[in-house]
Amino acid sequence: MSRIVIIEDDVQSLRLAARLLQRAGHEVITAEDGEIGLKTVLEQTPDGVLVDLGLPDIDGQVVVSLLREQPGMESLPIIAFTAWPNDTAQQMAKAYGCSGVINKPINTRTFAAQVEAFLPRTAQADSPAYADGVPE
Repeated sequence: MSRIVIIEDDVQSLRLAARLLQRAGHEVITAEDGEIGLKTVLEQTPDGVLVDLGLPDIDGQVVVSLLREQPGMESLPIIAFTAWPNDTAQQMAKAYGCSGVINKPINTRTFAAQVEAFLPRTAQADSPAYADGVPE
């Protein structure tokens, strides 16, 4: 089981993403703005982070940049979770040090697997979506 922090200001998107990841066997911690999300990630040391790029208080790109500056966070999987057009999201995610992008609206059937693809193999091994640490 992985610990995943979701930083998302849209409550419906946040709830749906959290529910899908929990069903896949992950521990999910949520934050509805950038400031709380940043603090949560630093306190919880998750296996991965989903961050909306368009947060109301601290821009998502700033959250990613601040996390990347922290010791031990250089290789943390940080996934941009955004409704921005894919080309723009890909460029911004790369520029700010994200590990990748998952676009909204999400596909509820494949979302957990999309997130898991970014997680370290040791975190994935305990997920029910994997048998012997290998994607089904």
